[in-house]
Amino acid sequence: MTDFGIKEALQELDLKDINNGTSTGSNNFSNGEVLESYSPVDGKLIGKVKSTTKEDYEKVMEAATKAFLSFRDMPAPQRGEIVRQFGNKLREKKEALGKLVSYEMGKSYQEGLGEVQEMIDICDFAVGLSRQLNGQTIPSERPGHVMREQWHPIGVVGIISAFNFPVAVWAWNTSLAWICGDVCVWKGSEKAPLCTVACQNIIAEVIKENNLPEGISSIINGDYKVGEMMTSDTRIPLVSATGSTKMGRIVGATVAQRFGKSLLELGGNNAIIITPTADLKVVVPGAVFGAVGTCGQRCTSTRRLIIHESVYDKVRDAIVGAYGQIKIGNPLDESNHVGPLIDKDSVNTYLAAIEKAKSEGGNVLVEGGVLEGKGYESGCYVKPAIIEAENHFEIVQHETFAPILYLMKYSGEVENAIQQQNGVAQGLSSAIMTNELKEAEKFLSYAGSDCGIANVNIGTSGAEIGGAFGGEKETGGGRESGSDAWKVYMRRQTNTINYSDELPLAQGIKFDL
Repeated sequence: MTDFGIKEALQELDLKDINNGTSTGSNNFSNGEVLESYSPVDGKLIGKVKSTTKEDYEKVMEAATKAFLSFRDMPAPQRGEIVRQFGNKLREKKEALGKLVSYEMGKSYQEGLGEVQEMIDICDFAVGLSRQLNGQTIPSERPGHVMREQWHPIGVVGIISAFNFPVAVWAWNTSLAWICGDVCVWKGSEKAPLCTVACQNIIAEVIKENNLPEGISSIINGDYKVGEMMTSDTRIPLVSATGSTKMGRIVGATVAQRFGKSLLELGGNNAIIITPTADLKVVVPGAVFGAVGTCGQRCTSTRRLIIHESVYDKVRDAIVGAYGQIKIGNPLDESNHVGPLIDKDSVNTYLAAIEKAKSEGGNVLVEGGVLEGKGYESGCYVKPAIIEAENHFEIVQHETFAPILYLMKYSGEVENAIQQQNGVAQGLSSAIMTNELKEAEKFLSYAGSDCGIANVNIGTSGAEIGGAFGGEKETGGGRESGSDAWKVYMRRQTNTINYSDELPLAQGIKFDL
């Protein structure tokens, strides 16, 4: 049985000796307990890294805070040059890193390559942005005065990322933070630690080649206890955390308690509204990829289809038929559409959700279940399921990180569908399939979708880096990636300059001496 070039990929990423429990990579001082990484693809041990102790963490923070003092003095376009070089290194190692992402996390190889391409794209975006960190000039009410607004580096940025995008989300944050003059400390997911080490190895090459301080990029390894070191650390003014709503509540409260800033990207419960005029050629691939891509483990995965009753049967039959064509298996085999869930805990959560939906009155259209036999030895491969349900079901109201798609009807006008879509606690991504201009505009209006992302005639999954990514309500309110998301990594300063010979006070206040 072929390993699809995994050994070669590990070697190219400087992970060939990872089984000795030593975390390689610039500025990683981990000396704690050994953390083992098993692939959900075949259940095999990929490698081991050491977790970060409190003493290790202090060394990381010492290096990071020291590096910030010099890195912030580097002109922003020069920092952009560092990011450009990093992007080029990613181009060279795209196939190897994409394979590691696929093998360690379980998403298809094409999605793994796409994730690395996302890293490259955000590097390109950041390079251009490094010459556009613009403030503004503001008219003053006082003669002989001018007001300005400018942006300064914020300091050490702490990053906590999740297993489902083990490399791209880190790049979203670091690329922007670096061009802003910040340094970064990253706790990657303990479920994909080799991806974290691999990325650190790549940026370490750039840092070394440019004779820069190692502390510009640091990693720490371990579970939530390691993350707590960052969230409670007053030396870290910004913590960017991606994960569950439960995690976000803890991180947000802890960081706010010390008056720090948090950027939260949390859960989604995303719906596609399908109207009578929707084009099935667009609906089917958009809905199916949204529901089963990454085995339903994207925060933007499609969880609900809200279908007009007049086309319900037609849409239902088309979706069910498409599920019959889905190929499940080794994600490195490009003939397969869907790989495994991340681990057996996720499998158990998936099975429990299906049973919960049944107990609440859900009607199973496509049976779920765990796949067994040759090629499925890891026990993490499951069948994407479709269940007819109601929006008010308790299980529908919660996000299940697995390929379970709920179908439900709406009647009357599109406003009724929008009300159903908005009737959950999360507010990340949303979509409408329609050829009716009025319906599309209502969906995009202030009275329409309450999500941070609202799409027309595309699915809920697969955002481009050019727009700000994030959502409202229990999704956390954070924005990453494009648009003006860079501002969260900086501190704003308003300046007033008096170039006159007088000292007039604002609001016309008189204070004569």
